[in-house]
Amino acid sequence: MTIERIGCGPRMSDAVIHGDTVYLAGHVADAAKGKSVTEQTRDILAQIDETLAQAGTDKTKILSATIYLADIKTFAEMNAVWDQWVSKGNTPARATVEAKLAAPDYTVEIVMIAAR
Repeated sequence: MTIERIGCGPRMSDAVIHGDTVYLAGHVADAAKGKSVTEQTRDILAQIDETLAQAGTDKTKILSATIYLADIKTFAEMNAVWDQWVSKGNTPARATVEAKLAAPDYTVEIVMIAAR
């Protein structure tokens, strides 16, 4: 089987495709860095939509998601955005955990695995 990389950089790729499985790297806010959890979650999910499209898939085929929050108290705020975005009837297996993220301006990071 071949391996295809999307957004391949010196340290990591935005996504790696192996067979019919797409592995997304952790996405953090780009445009919304340092802003609210709501804005960061929206930014990240928009990036994920783009990465999934580049991989030839979409959010209806997400298999699993892991969401990292710098403060678990923002769980409801993140979920308000997630619940509007996620494909009804196609919700993935999901875990949400509190974790110290790479920089203080990041409050949300999302990692996903999807089918093609």
